[in-house]
Formats: sequence, structure tokens, C-alpha cells
Amino acid sequence: MDSPNMTSRIDLATEQIIGLIQEKNLQPGDRLPNEQELATLLEVGRSTLREAIRRLVTRNILVVRQGSGTYVSDQMGVPEDPLGLTFIKKGSALAKDLVDLRLMLEPEMAAIAAERITEDQKKELMIRCSNLEQKLNLGDSYTHEDALFHCYIAECTGNSVLQNLMPTIITAVNISIKESGDSFRMRSSYEHHCILDAICRKDSRGARYAMITHLNVTRDYFAKQEHLLKIAWNK
Repeated sequence: MDSPNMTSRIDLATEQIIGLIQEKNLQPGDRLPNEQELATLLEVGRSTLREAIRRLVTRNILVVRQGSGTYVSDQMGVPEDPLGLTFIKKGSALAKDLVDLRLMLEPEMAAIAAERITEDQKKELMIRCSNLEQKLNLGDSYTHEDALFHCYIAECTGNSVLQNLMPTIITAVNISIKESGDSFRMRSSYEHHCILDAICRKDSRGARYAMITHLNVTRDYFAKQEHLLKIAWNK
């Protein structure tokens, strides 16, 4: 077990590394100085530095590539499972709860994106919608493209904190498609186009309601599944 003094040194080194990333405006994928340089710069021992880096790796702030060095993580401190969904029983009840969460966030997100989207962002959103549509038409798995479309809408809002919630949205998309047995493939292309069109014409109200319509179809499906399950349990 680390002594109190050792723990405080590690805590300080951890904060110093975060401060260095901010001061140098290091971006995801940027490499930190090597261990010797970093230890000298921070005026800490190598064992303290290694433990500080280990902690930052577990927090998704840094990533260590064996034989290459230490880099700023592209997750920038965002946990992969911020809501602890790994330990919640999967099924229609969880799927519905996640859609409810999305309904609290994404309609307003779409409305704000419609107000703030730039011409370059419109082009990128169109590309993402096209990629999604291609996967749908080919009968391929489209969870990744679906998630990328919704994540980019968050990016178009310009709200950096909102973007950090996207791992949850990605998880919700994956669970919805899996738990529904891909029941929404046939109408997914149309619904995403409605969202895209409203955002690109800067119709914030239209974007909000297009997103509500899209998500409510999914919610209604899981609400019915949950209701049928309760009936089955009561028999």
C-alpha cells in the first residue's frame, strides 16, 4: 500500500500531467515527452510518474503504446461506460430506459444543431446520413453509422460537454438495435433523412420533432415489449 506522502506525490504528478496537456493544448493522438524528459520536467521520480500515467490511462486521458510512447487518448477522459450499464440487466426494460434518456437529450440537441450548423458541417452530416443509408440498403450492420450520425449532431451543437455524453448514446443505439431484432431497418433511412433535412434547412422546431418521432417509434416498441412481459409474468 502506498504511504500518504507517496499518494500525494502521485496525485500531484497526475494533476501536473493534465496541466501540461492543457498548457500545450495537446490534442488526441499527440505524444507526450518520453519518461525521462517528463520526469525531469515535472521534477518527480520515475516510479511516481509511472503510477500517475497508469491512473490517467485508467481514466481514458492517456494511452500507452508499447515501444512507441505515451499519447493523449482520443477519449479525452470520457469513460466508456459512464452509467455503469455493464452491470444492468439487458432487455427491453433497459432499452426503453435508454430511449427515454435519449428523448430527454437528443430532440433539443437536434434543435440547437439546426440553429448553429455551418455549411461544412451540413456536408459532413449529409455524408454520414448517406453512409448509414448505404448500410441499410445493403442489409449490413449499421449500428456504427447510426451512432456516428447522432454523434455528429451533438458536435454541431458546439457544446463540448454534450459531446462527452456520446458514449452513452452509442451504447443506447447498439442496445436498441440488438434488443429490437433490427425491427426498425425499413423505416430508419426515412426517419434519419427527416432529421437531416430539418437540421440542414435550419428548422430547429422541425429538427426537434423529427428526432422525437424517430426515437418515439423505438420507445413505443420497447414499451409494448415490457407490457407483454408483465402480462406473461402475471399469468
